Amino acid sequence: MNIKIIGVGKLKEKYFKAGIAEYAKRLGRFCKFQIVEVPDEKAPESLSQSEMDDVMAKEGQRILDKIKDREYVYALAIKGKERSSEEFAKEIANLTTYGHSDITFVIGGSLGLAPEVLKRADTQISFGRFTLPHQLMRLVLTEQVYRAFMINEGSPYHK
Repeated sequence: MNIKIIGVGKLKEKYFKAGIAEYAKRLGRFCKFQIVEVPDEKAPESLSQSEMDDVMAKEGQRILDKIKDREYVYALAIKGKERSSEEFAKEIANLTTYGHSDITFVIGGSLGLAPEVLKRADTQISFGRFTLPHQLMRLVLTEQVYRAFMINEGSPYHK
């Protein structure tokens, strides 16, 4: 199984890198895990709607360039469907049972995901209505993927 997280922007904070590295190491026994960073589009603080759309479109194209046809894609979106950890674990198990061995998660930049990326996604997932920095979201997502494998294994990690 291959798990990939595509994120916009570089992860700079050492503490996020350390946390992700720890969970990535743990995931090694279950899957091939990778994080792919695509450059964020430089933009001033205040943008018009058309400038925001342009930034999202450019970042969106960079994301789409990293997704292969066979990949099952989760787009992280506030309006996505919330799942419990157990539901998420079952979903991952079902995907692998039904032939999806390449699963990709997409985390957008500060403006979110372009409509083209949302359209390409097989499903949208939400981790709640909070807005979280996308760097922190990478760590949270990596931990939840690890948790899903541990739940599916019947490990006490989840308790």
